[in-house]
Amino acid sequence: MTAPSPSAPALGAPASGPAVPVAAPADSPLTRLVATLAELADDVSVPRNVRRGAQAAKEELTKGRVALDVRIASAVAVLDDLANDPNVPT
Repeated sequence: MTAPSPSAPALGAPASGPAVPVAAPADSPLTRLVATLAELADDVSVPRNVRRGAQAAKEELTKGRVALDVRIASAVAVLDDLANDPNVPT
């Protein structure tokens, strides 16, 4: 095994550079997805169960203190349940 290069930060050491932003940038895929889910949840021409599913997925994605991968997995699970719902029109 080789030793880490002197320029590489040690494990657990803070990385140099800008701090990680708390909120996603306005043009990020996550921000666009949340906006799309919000539009779907607010569209009265969409069936109520689909609007509720879109709202639930949006809420899962916007939970503040939960890790991003957990939020995404939770939102995917909500949308997967909705996709497998026999009452959703095709």
